[in-house]
Amino acid sequence: QKYGYFHCKDCKTRWESAYVWCISGSNKVYFKQLCRKCQKGFNPYRVEAIQCQICSKTRCSCPQKKRHIDLKRPHRQELCGRCRGKRLSCDSTYSFKYIV
Repeated sequence: QKYGYFHCKDCKTRWESAYVWCISGSNKVYFKQLCRKCQKGFNPYRVEAIQCQICSKTRCSCPQKKRHIDLKRPHRQELCGRCRGKRLSCDSTYSFKYIV
């Protein structure tokens, strides 16, 4: 799981998501996310680790934050390529190894 930055080239909408799923050890994205305005699917133009680059924690209180990750923001399941049509969402505590 990584943090991604998205940009819709059609309507110029930008968004970020803490629910970007990549192949382990790479930045190759498994699932696209839909633009909330155009409903077109996009891969992020940039991905990075969810952990803070300064203190290596997911929830940090470093004074010089480079990102504005808010893990409390709701996950838009209707726009997520992984959640759409699935019985388990990205928010669930299950991992792929338990889904057969």
